[in-house]
Amino acid sequence: MISKAKIKYLNALHQKKHRHKEYLFIAEGPKIVAEVLQQQKFQIKHLYASKLWIDKNTSIYNKYYSLTTLIGANELKKISSLKNPKEVLAVLEMPNKPQNLPEETDIALALENIQDPGNMGTIIRIADWFGIKTIFCSEGCVDIYNSKVIQASMGSFLRVAVHHGQLVDFFDAQKTIPVYGAVLGGDNLFKSTLKTPAIILIGNEGKGLSEAMQERINHRITIPKNGAAESLNAAVATAIICASFRQ
Repeated sequence: MISKAKIKYLNALHQKKHRHKEYLFIAEGPKIVAEVLQQQKFQIKHLYASKLWIDKNTSIYNKYYSLTTLIGANELKKISSLKNPKEVLAVLEMPNKPQNLPEETDIALALENIQDPGNMGTIIRIADWFGIKTIFCSEGCVDIYNSKVIQASMGSFLRVAVHHGQLVDFFDAQKTIPVYGAVLGGDNLFKSTLKTPAIILIGNEGKGLSEAMQERINHRITIPKNGAAESLNAAVATAIICASFRQ
């Protein structure tokens, strides 16, 4: 059983201000929770699990018995952000994030004002696919601990360090690393010489990169268009650029 007060508290964690006040966030579903428990990169604060999940994960339940509350389907719906909640919900502690790039970094992503949670989660997943370990986000980006971001990342948030802050300060600290910016009218991506280490800079879904960020670009690149579409989705553009760097 779960109290009304606890339901109210957990629902508050679906809001950014409460997540960052408590330094806690929520991950949901058997697949993501299984990865969280396996990789042990996040401190488990509590698990809220259905009998079905407990029956299928007896050894895990025994290990986290003191941190687990058995709840019914209706209770899970009350604390979940999903339309169709899936068996288990984990409350996790936020980790400390790096302020600077690790020395071994070959490619990092910098994102300015990415607003859509699905795009952000997908970009984290893309970074993970291409072995990119660090993403720096402007303060105007969607919170990576938004439950929709966590779901869209499909567990990749466990392997990619994402830092929110002032991008200007970030670039000032990385002056020796070339910045490749996705802009209109830049050099053809597929004909450009792409070198690492590098920072790939991606702008807002609708407005692109601000003038302040464009001033930080060393290499202006464009994905050439052959059709009539007005623009590319930010996550799709990120994937194409990352693939070009890795080929």
